[in-house]
Amino acid sequence: MAYMIGLNSGTSFDGIDAVLVDITTGEDGHPNPPEFIDGLSMQWPEEVQDVMLQTFANKIDMEGLGRLNYVAGAVFANVANALLKKTGVSPKDVLGIAVDGQTIYQEQPDHRKINQLTEEEKGDLVARWFKGPYPICYQLVESNVVAAHTNITTITHFRQADHAFGGNGAPLMQYLDWVVFKDKAPALTLNLGGIANVQLVYKDRRDMVAFDTGPGNVLLDHACRNLYGIQYDKGGEIAAKGQVNDEMLAELMKHPYFERELPRSAWRNDFSSTYGDTILAKFSHLSGEDIMATFCAFTAEAISKNAKDNIPNFKDIKVMIASGGGVLNPTLMKHIQDRLPEGVRLTTSDEFGVPPLFKEAIKFATIGYSTLNQVANNIPAASHADNYAIMGKVAFAPRHAKGVGELPEKNKQKETV
Repeated sequence: MAYMIGLNSGTSFDGIDAVLVDITTGEDGHPNPPEFIDGLSMQWPEEVQDVMLQTFANKIDMEGLGRLNYVAGAVFANVANALLKKTGVSPKDVLGIAVDGQTIYQEQPDHRKINQLTEEEKGDLVARWFKGPYPICYQLVESNVVAAHTNITTITHFRQADHAFGGNGAPLMQYLDWVVFKDKAPALTLNLGGIANVQLVYKDRRDMVAFDTGPGNVLLDHACRNLYGIQYDKGGEIAAKGQVNDEMLAELMKHPYFERELPRSAWRNDFSSTYGDTILAKFSHLSGEDIMATFCAFTAEAISKNAKDNIPNFKDIKVMIASGGGVLNPTLMKHIQDRLPEGVRLTTSDEFGVPPLFKEAIKFATIGYSTLNQVANNIPAASHADNYAIMGKVAFAPRHAKGVGELPEKNKQKETV
């Protein structure tokens, strides 16, 4: 038995989710399905939100970026400490905190170019990234700040280990889904965050498929902020009043993202505020309700088309298991269900004991647990990495330090964790 804390702040940037889970190790060395103990959600401090949003548009200098990295660590530490206070659990009873950080940039690999590289070209490690076509990403969180101010070993930056082997590093949900659903395989899962992704789970990891289908909530939320001055369409009430506009939907489905080869990883820039503004301007003659309804239909159509085109034997799947904030939008869920093949039922991960709103945070807790146990936690079949890897960078808690002497009096803080 081991307590793990998982933290998540996704592409929709709508807050930080934190979970406390209990995890044990299975006979195969991988984690058993985690047991959810408790969770909470907190907003980013308003002044930090404003600066963080600037990073998505590349409107921040190096000093600001460096400072924000440490600030993000402090924010994540505060959230973890709030969860400890809520649950009454002591830091010494927690094996680790797992948090990827706030992703501010992501660029997927060009698998076609990678496959065409000669052995000599592959041997030039610098050129793999300096000239492409290998993937890059950037997450904001200083892991040592989290570890120092919670006194809990902290695991961060999971994607980079998969990137080092040419993998997409996203979506990361596939490892948790394999842990939870491998004994129920084949199982098809859907995550509805800022970006939507699907995972087809088999007991043998070599058969798995995973990719981003396109936008989840990101364009819906952008339209809400611009058209109504609110953060999101609660319960899908606005979209439910509108009619889907076929011309707008056809325009959205022409997005170049859908021309990329699998496995595809979308990023906020693919469906950015600039792209959203362009669509809103072009279809400004439509009512806000119709625009929201059409963005709902776009998310659903992208999920359905991508699944039908790329999931083996999709018509034979009986259940699609959804999680993420999008499950709270019944209008979106209906659009998805209406576009699934007859006989495929849309449900939520609640049915399988995984709270859908906390699944992303549970994912990181599970991956982080496997990191500390030095277990391969990427899925090369899905990410197209050319090797298995141990994802995650570790910053040890100060309480694990050996060879510690007495601090000079002038160095002592009034309060320590």
